[in-house]
Amino acid sequence: MISGFDFRDWLLANDPALSRLRMGSRVTLSILLSFAILLAIHMFIVPLPTASYGLGILLSIEGGVAVRDKGSSRQLVTRLLGCCASMVVVGLAAALESHRYISDFVFLVVIFLAASGRVYGPRGFAIGMFAFTSYFMGAYFQPKVAELPLVLIGPVVSALVSHWVRAVLLPDNWRRDLLRSLESVRGRINQILYKLAALAIDGKVEEADRQELRQLEERLKEVVLMAESFIPRPPGGVFDGASDPAAELAIRLFDAHLAAESAIVLSYQNPPSFALVHAVIENDRAVLSAQEQAVADMEGQPQGETARALLWLGAARHQLMETIDNGRRTDFAAIASVEEVGTPAAVDFSLKNPVMRSALQITLATAIAMTLGLALSRERWFWAVLASFLVFSNTNSRGDTAIKALQRSIGTLFGITFGLVLASLLSHQMGIAIAVSIVCVFLAFYFLQSSYATMTFFISIVLCLIYGMMGVLTFDLLKLRLEETLIGAVAGTMVAFLVLPARTRGALDTAVDKWFAALRELLSALSGEKGLMELVAISQKVDARYRDITLAARPLGSSWSIVTRPGQIRQTLAIFLSITYWSRILARNNTNEAIDDDLKRRISADIGMLDAVAPRGSECFLVSRKQQMRPTGRHLPLWHEGTRLAVEMIGSTLERLYPAETRDLPVASGTVIAPVNQE
Repeated sequence: MISGFDFRDWLLANDPALSRLRMGSRVTLSILLSFAILLAIHMFIVPLPTASYGLGILLSIEGGVAVRDKGSSRQLVTRLLGCCASMVVVGLAAALESHRYISDFVFLVVIFLAASGRVYGPRGFAIGMFAFTSYFMGAYFQPKVAELPLVLIGPVVSALVSHWVRAVLLPDNWRRDLLRSLESVRGRINQILYKLAALAIDGKVEEADRQELRQLEERLKEVVLMAESFIPRPPGGVFDGASDPAAELAIRLFDAHLAAESAIVLSYQNPPSFALVHAVIENDRAVLSAQEQAVADMEGQPQGETARALLWLGAARHQLMETIDNGRRTDFAAIASVEEVGTPAAVDFSLKNPVMRSALQITLATAIAMTLGLALSRERWFWAVLASFLVFSNTNSRGDTAIKALQRSIGTLFGITFGLVLASLLSHQMGIAIAVSIVCVFLAFYFLQSSYATMTFFISIVLCLIYGMMGVLTFDLLKLRLEETLIGAVAGTMVAFLVLPARTRGALDTAVDKWFAALRELLSALSGEKGLMELVAISQKVDARYRDITLAARPLGSSWSIVTRPGQIRQTLAIFLSITYWSRILARNNTNEAIDDDLKRRISADIGMLDAVAPRGSECFLVSRKQQMRPTGRHLPLWHEGTRLAVEMIGSTLERLYPAETRDLPVASGTVIAPVNQE
């Protein structure tokens, strides 16, 4: 049954497109090669100061993590500009070393400029990180002005090595990434099928099973969105017709996603037969053909609808496997790569721009962390500044910042505890300690995209091992690192909540508004009888906006929150997920059904309901709902009636956002509304 489920499937299912593996490998190799080159220069050409090694290692990390431009030539320009910024700020740090108060003030100016540089997009972000990290290292190692030419060898070497690793050794390749992401989609569909097979054996679905299926559905959605991003698209983003090879691939991916969700929805009430699920997994064409004939005699029966969904999933999965095999043979030669023409973001330095508000917050937080850190230690206060700066990275609200500060503190605590024990055990085994450090560096950046706390945990272990190899590891030193980290984390959280706060509800309002706008665009396009590919593209936008809602709502549903109940958050997300699912049904099936006057009235009713609830934004996340179960029956969107049923389901599910204030919409004869599970 699981013969096709090998290690590669497992790896791709947990690391779509192997992006995390590539990230960890790039950073680790960049650090090792930069250090090796600097060591060779030190041994055979000229002795280098410690600051050169420090800059080489840290900027190798930034070169692998912060540089996000598309295209190797753009990445090289960004790295060279970052290298120039590094030279300037290191020179400033060295020149001002004897004037500590001025140096600290200049550090704050560099921090503000580095954070403000993000208004220029990915390049501004990367150069800002190069500048911040370089001043940090310059102030920490305190190089002499006379040593600057040798110190600056570190940034130059790291920039060139990082570029070579990313552009030559481990380059970006959309064809390879597309193939791997499609394999990841197949792997996650397999996971869903294995779970359905287990349910088929049990013959019942418990609440824990529902929760697991919802998690599998979310993981599938995540990798489908990634795979869609690798498909080359024309400048407008919409394919001209379904006959285009790239459009055909997009439709196959869309169908696989939709079929998997339909199988999950129907299996909630009526688990499929084990024989059918096994046949889908093994792609047993004889059994599947027999099942297709049997389903024809089960029209309207719940078990027949579940079987129909599994057959649909089997066919979509088979087509996906054909696409994967064809991609391996041809390297997607039939898909013409379209060069993306990015629209430059508007440069806005006003406080209306969240980037500028964040820059002020970061500067104030680092100033507080610097003051308190200096009071605790005149030598190690940089750790507090580093923590307060980084807790604002990639956050959209004060809730996000608080979560990241907590993750950094917890990761540091457990990393120091484990690292102290490990460093003590390896104190006289230098070779093993180096090998373990390399592995921990790889694991830190492998987990960077999925768990900030895990990344911090492994980095703390590396620092403990380095201190142990240098012979300066003490309990007091590690305790001081934890204290400085807590100072920085608390300072960042406090400023995020008190100074120009970006409320979690505000970020959620924005995400919900965009989702409502995308759904309204889809319904309006349906009324205007747009083409299949345009409707599919809009429904994908609805899907992406739903993903934004889940990210924005994450702080509200976190266990640390004491002002909301996570159950309500999950209930509301389930409603948004259900409507998102039906929007894809709507887009996929519209071409087989005429848009008559009755259907147009139903679409207008849905748009009217959208207009009524959209102004309330994220208020729906605070609504207390009771379990609302309705009689269940046939609710699979059959091709000949999919558009009408999808419109009805969207309207009915929208009502559940505010159940006490809305009335049931009329339901077409012969269809029964399926429940949205509400915990």
